Amino acid sequence: MRRALSWLRQKLRPPRRLSFTREGRLVVLVSIGVGFAAINTGNNLLYLLLGWLLSFIIASGALSEATMRGLRVRRRPPPRVFAGQPFLMEIAVENEKDALASFSIEIEDLVGGRPLDKKCYFLKVPPGKTQRTSYRHTFSRRGLYRFDGFRIATKFPFGLFRKSRDADEPGEVLVYPPLVPVLRPPPRAEQRGEEAAARLGRRGEFWGLREWRDGDDRRDIHWRSSARTGRLMVREYEDEMTRRVIVVLDNALPADVRQALASGEPDAAAQAADDALERAVSLAASLASVYLEVGWSVELVARGVHVPSSAGRQHQARILRELALVPAVGDDAPFAIQVPPRVESVLVAPRGIAAGGRPPQVGRVMEA
Repeated sequence: MRRALSWLRQKLRPPRRLSFTREGRLVVLVSIGVGFAAINTGNNLLYLLLGWLLSFIIASGALSEATMRGLRVRRRPPPRVFAGQPFLMEIAVENEKDALASFSIEIEDLVGGRPLDKKCYFLKVPPGKTQRTSYRHTFSRRGLYRFDGFRIATKFPFGLFRKSRDADEPGEVLVYPPLVPVLRPPPRAEQRGEEAAARLGRRGEFWGLREWRDGDDRRDIHWRSSARTGRLMVREYEDEMTRRVIVVLDNALPADVRQALASGEPDAAAQAADDALERAVSLAASLASVYLEVGWSVELVARGVHVPSSAGRQHQARILRELALVPAVGDDAPFAIQVPPRVESVLVAPRGIAAGGRPPQVGRVMEA
C-alpha cells in the first residue's frame, strides 16, 4: 500500500515548481506593461524592449533547468543524535554532468513531504565533482524520523525565479532520549574484596544456569542440562570484580491519556503525563549510560522490552535504541521478565502516575 501511494504521488507530482522572487515579479510586470504599450502604440522601440525582456525570462528558465539537471544528493547523519541537542547533518551534492557546472544550488531535507527549517547552499558544483556541507538541526523528541528525499532549488542565473524539484532519497534518523546528570555509581575498581556479593563473573563459585548468548565461552556450556532441555545452557559464576544492575522502566500510561495523545490534541493533564514519561525514559537512559561508563553490566527491562545484561559501548547503543523506540502502553501490559532476587535493580517511573503490576522486588525506585 505504501509503495502504491509513493508511486501515485510521484506520478501526480509536477516535475518542477516555479515561484517568483521580488525582482522576478517586477520584471514580469514591466514586461506586461511594455507589451500593452507596444501593441497600443506600434512603437518599434517598445517591441524591441519587449523582445529583450522576454528573451531575458526565457534564458533564465533555460539556464536554471540546465543547472538543476544531473545532480545527485546524499545525506550522512551523525552516528548518535540526542533529543534536544543540535547536530550536524552532512549533505553531499554530486554533479554528474560531463561539461556543465551547476550554480547557486539550495538543498532542503524533506520530512513528511515538508522541508526542514534548515537548508544547504552550494555556490558552484563543478562537472564530475562532489561538494559537501552541513546544516544544523535539533529534534525536540526521541523516536525514529524518516526522510522522504530532497528539494533541489536554484535562483540561477538572474534571481528572477526560484525553480525547484523533489528528489526521492529515503532515509531515517534514530533520535535517542536526552541524557541528564545523575549520581555516578562506585567505579568497578573500588568493588574488590574478599567476599562474593551476588555478582556474575567468569570465575568464582557456581551461580546458576542460563541460555546461551552470543559471546559466551564454549567451556561454560553445561551439556547435561542442554541435552535435557534441548537448548544450550551455560554456567554462571560469582565474581567479586563485576557489578550487575537491572534498570527497570515503567512505560505505562492510563488509557485516557494514551487516547488523548493519539488524537493529536491532548489536554494539559495528558500532556503533563506524557512529559513525565519522557523524563522517565531520559532518566533510564542516563542511569544505564553512567553504569556502563564505570564498567557495570546493565540489563534493561520495561513493559514489552528486554535487553539482556552486557557491557561496553555497543551495549549502550542497544539500550539507547530500545529506549528511543519504547512506546507508552497500558498498566495491564506485563514487564518483559521478572526481576531476579539478589541483583541490584532500579525502577524508574513517571512521577505522579500510579500503575499496577510493578515488580515489588526492585531495590530502588526513582521518579522522573
